[in-house]
Amino acid sequence: MNRAPSTPPAVPERRLRLLSCNILAGASVQRYREYVTRSITAVLPGRSKLDNLDRLAEVLPQFDVIGLQEADAGSLRSGFLNQTRYLAEAAGMPFWSHQPNRPMARLAHSANGLISRLEPTSVLDYPLPSRIPGRGALLARFGDGPDALAVMIAHLSLSAPARAKQLAFIAEVLQDYPHAVLMGDLNTDVRSAEMKHLFARCGLVRPPHAPATFPSWKPSRALDHILTSEAIQLDKVWALPQAFSDHLPLAAEIRLPANIAPRTHRLRR
Repeated sequence: MNRAPSTPPAVPERRLRLLSCNILAGASVQRYREYVTRSITAVLPGRSKLDNLDRLAEVLPQFDVIGLQEADAGSLRSGFLNQTRYLAEAAGMPFWSHQPNRPMARLAHSANGLISRLEPTSVLDYPLPSRIPGRGALLARFGDGPDALAVMIAHLSLSAPARAKQLAFIAEVLQDYPHAVLMGDLNTDVRSAEMKHLFARCGLVRPPHAPATFPSWKPSRALDHILTSEAIQLDKVWALPQAFSDHLPLAAEIRLPANIAPRTHRLRR
């Protein structure tokens, strides 16, 4: 009796979709003058902030790993709501973590946030060097050893000297990971001197295309970035057209080497 050759099991496609978003603690700013005219709303909770977060939550299931900046960790301006957790639960995403930074009494408490369909092996917090403390980077590792995927989420300073120190620190951390992603509001262009030093000191490479993300109502500056190491194929990077804050969300699709297969709750088809 002849037996038909067995069909090898399908190998899950090793593609991931990433999203980086500075959410301004849920506030929506649509003109420069609103930084002043609506400044009181920056320190008060409100239904509009929740509505804005709910709109963002509808978008998140399209992505596998989401990095947030300026998420509120639970203070007066958010109604003492942990916004990272709220978004993860509203979007039905199974994993979340956050890195609270710079508490301002009980008025505001900014954080970097991670929301993920992948189960992280570990999540590490790194304070970033700065004359004024309060900046940090969150590093999520998916897998172990040299086959781990390392995703760092950061929000850098406005001053170039501070950013240079922060990017030098980030380069030192990421140089130990051959498969690394850095994403966040880096507050600078990829052609700046401090970014050139980053690319020279670790395996991250300058992307071929850097979409403008700020200000969200008339994007003219590429301040948000998703950077990958040379071993990761960056297939596509784009800014989402929806504005949830003063920055547009930045999305990317990456392709991982065959030996890198992070565990997911639901494989992408």
